[in-house]
Amino acid sequence: MRRALADLDDTLFELWNLGENIILAWTHESHALRFLLVRHYAIAESFNPDAAIPVERFAADEFINKILAGSKFVPPSEFERISRVLKEISHVVGANYQADDEVGIELINGLVTRYGVSLVRERAVVLLDAVGFSLHSPLEQVAMLNSLTYSVNSAYRQLLSKDIQINFARTTTGDGYYIWNRTQTADANLALYKLMMLILADNAVAQRKAQRFPVPRLRAAFHIGEHYEFYQAEALNPTTFGYIVGQVTIELARMIEKALPGQIILGDFNVNLKDDRTGAIVCHNTLDFVDRTASTLEQLKGLVISGDEIEDFRCYLTGESRADGKFAVTHYAVRDKHGLTRSVYNAKINIHRREAEPIFLGIQHKDLNLA
Repeated sequence: MRRALADLDDTLFELWNLGENIILAWTHESHALRFLLVRHYAIAESFNPDAAIPVERFAADEFINKILAGSKFVPPSEFERISRVLKEISHVVGANYQADDEVGIELINGLVTRYGVSLVRERAVVLLDAVGFSLHSPLEQVAMLNSLTYSVNSAYRQLLSKDIQINFARTTTGDGYYIWNRTQTADANLALYKLMMLILADNAVAQRKAQRFPVPRLRAAFHIGEHYEFYQAEALNPTTFGYIVGQVTIELARMIEKALPGQIILGDFNVNLKDDRTGAIVCHNTLDFVDRTASTLEQLKGLVISGDEIEDFRCYLTGESRADGKFAVTHYAVRDKHGLTRSVYNAKINIHRREAEPIFLGIQHKDLNLA
């Protein structure tokens, strides 16, 4: 199997041709693998208006996005339909590797993904930004990014110890990271929110303990939306780690422009989550999502941050106090440098440890200036 996969990877590498082509889809029929390729610049131009168009009358971008959002493997009949609609001719490649079971399809999909582009919908992404990063010397910047990397890895290890499934990926922004969870489960977005909380907690403790070492002060943004994931060419091969770009990364970058040092901002989003009682898929907004996360924080008790065990963990959205003494959740509007307005929420996280001072993350509502 390993030899067959290695040979197949060599074939895909030739078809990819240093990034000139993108593998859009593949199928398996009559002991042969068939791959549909388009030029890297022609994804949005591959629509053939003269071809037999589906009843839905998809526009070019909608048609391509549906393909990119689905499995790279498609049944032979679907492969033929896509080939007829697109101008480019599919390349037929023979291989001895048998892909007529789910395991085989999954393995080949993993290979094909590196040579293509994927559209992911309703995926959470975190943006961590080091405040004042450019004001530090290059050597200090290296130390700051290493410190942040350690906090990310430490938080990841803590979640794994609680059997929280997360397969995180990250890409640098220069002075921080975009982080997302590749795991395709109903709770994948919840797991990423917990990862963000633990990263910020580890970073906060490191700031307290640091004397001369430049630990970055962070501001964070969390949002759920769609994005494209792809693998760039590095030398003569595609990279083994992904890059993302799309509406969710644009929103995060604009949201964090107005964030204060130490602040945690959430976007205004809707996401489908599985109801624990009925098993039905229910649409949740940002408030529901945070409440759902808060209801599962019991599993984080007992984790250790810088040698101290967590006794209690709270996360909530802030707002103005009401007459009854309780607090409402305030919906903020921020205007970016392009004059566009976005809706955001302000988040707080409180972590109480057994034999150490509590960690308070985020900024109180009364201290905000989000205009």
